[in-house]
Amino acid sequence: MNENNITFQDLGLPEPILKALEQKGYGYPTKVQAEAIPPLMDWRDVIAKAPTGTGKTFAFGIPMLVHVDRDSEDLQGLILAPTRELAIQIGDELRGLLSCWEGIRVAVVYGGAKIEGQTKQLKKHPQIVVATPGRLMDHYKRKNLRLDKIHTVILDEADRMLDMGFFDDVTKILNMIKNRRQLGLFSATISQEVMTVSWMYQRDEVEITVKPEAEERPDIDQYSITVPALEKEECARRLLTMLAYEKALVFCNTKHMCQRLSDDLRRSGVPVECIHGDIRQATREKNMAAFRKGEIPILIATDVASRGIDVDDVELVLNYDIPQENEYYIHRIGRTGRARRKGVAISILGSFPEQAKLDEIAKYSHFTVQPIAFGPDDTLVQAEPKKPPQPQSRRRYR
Repeated sequence: MNENNITFQDLGLPEPILKALEQKGYGYPTKVQAEAIPPLMDWRDVIAKAPTGTGKTFAFGIPMLVHVDRDSEDLQGLILAPTRELAIQIGDELRGLLSCWEGIRVAVVYGGAKIEGQTKQLKKHPQIVVATPGRLMDHYKRKNLRLDKIHTVILDEADRMLDMGFFDDVTKILNMIKNRRQLGLFSATISQEVMTVSWMYQRDEVEITVKPEAEERPDIDQYSITVPALEKEECARRLLTMLAYEKALVFCNTKHMCQRLSDDLRRSGVPVECIHGDIRQATREKNMAAFRKGEIPILIATDVASRGIDVDDVELVLNYDIPQENEYYIHRIGRTGRARRKGVAISILGSFPEQAKLDEIAKYSHFTVQPIAFGPDDTLVQAEPKKPPQPQSRRRYR
């Protein structure tokens, strides 16, 4: 089934869902949506391998919403996510689809937040719960929710969740859901742990694979700019100021650099906040919400803390540090160029190893990264590829 030949109407979705999708500007399903929605609507098990940013939340979220009995107060759908940020994002997207369809309640529960507020959510009898595995077990042990009426379970980012040590919790949860009718596994990669869960709990599953070369790649212009290592911070400030995008996401490799860059840019008058593992969860959520709403135009993040950032209108991704893993680069720049919008990704190179790593990433991913430089009058111009200066070796004299 090709997403270019069908619309959401062709998938037989209810009018309220179609209206919500239209309001959000989604006219055509992505490949994973076009292939996953029909079997999930038919109560089939699905295992889907699809890259980040291909619309997986709608692929499993729409059938789950359609299957919910709105007249019942029973918990009927469960979505497990590896991180609190991703759980919050999924909850927000599902609630967005319910803008034209009343009667369905969605609760989001995760660790790192006070359990009392989440308990109040659960007392309102949500039909769908999005949860991290550990916090779901906490609520179950406190008898804040029941699992016996759940008919649909989805594991989102299943590879990452199982790799983070949640295998025992996930299998324990699945074993407790006796009346489950379907299980969906959505993952960027199909690891051995994902295959084990599929073999243990899925029956006659539909396999879906969205290959990177087959997917509709986001429209992202990729650039690199080379500066001396000590001038990287000034380069970042200058780029963010002169480009003045309404939403820009900056990536650093470490928590220390993330915080340091945020503090220095803020002192120089740049409106910026950051999220990383050492920041209190309440502050991270506050900064993330402000970024989504456009109240903060620039957010600095580490790769781990950024999991779950799924904002459609990010215009610029700035790599202050070059990631050590090729896949991290792909995930980073995939945060822009979404929903058929143009995206820009710029990597700042301050050393020869960073240049070599970016060259390796570009070769691995079949990307074209155009070198640029600062021109006159605060403009950016095309530049010839050049290597950052290597530190001179010190000659020892006897």
